[in-house]
Amino acid sequence: MSKTVALPLVQSVSLFGRFLAALDRVLMTSARAANRNGDLPYFGL
Repeated sequence: MSKTVALPLVQSVSLFGRFLAALDRVLMTSARAANRNGDLPYFGL
């Protein structure tokens, strides 16, 4: 018998986590557009 135990972990996605993910997507899209135009990307809000 194995001495290890596998526990199924439920992914808890909070509203704050979803907000940070959306903000990250927006900032990365902005950085890609700036990079395409030859500018330095502006990081931050």
